[in-house]
Amino acid sequence: MSVQRRNKSEKTDKELTVSETFSKALISESEWQDKDEFLDVIYWLRQIVGVILGLIWGVIQVKGIVGLLLFLALNVIITYVYLNTYQKVDEEEFGGLTEILKEGLMTSFSSFLVAWIIVYSALHFE
Repeated sequence: MSVQRRNKSEKTDKELTVSETFSKALISESEWQDKDEFLDVIYWLRQIVGVILGLIWGVIQVKGIVGLLLFLALNVIITYVYLNTYQKVDEEEFGGLTEILKEGLMTSFSSFLVAWIIVYSALHFE
């Protein structure tokens, strides 16, 4: 049994909980030993940004291609600023800048569209 307990404790030492990962994401210049852990943070950051921008776009009545292009530009800029100036990670360790910038982009776009359409339709029904 002691061997099983030790194996379980070793496994939990390597894997961070959600709250630990969230805390690590908020600390500037954190060390990311696991590539997937940092990419998960980028993924969820984008989902949050997508929903928030969708809510804002719906409330302020943004329409058309302008809203789509602004979302894409802001989403990429926010992600780039987070990874380059706040976390200061080496992009090459995570597959290059393109790999990081496309992580979660389409699902974030989907979340953005759903939030934008629902809020816009609910508040500005004609």
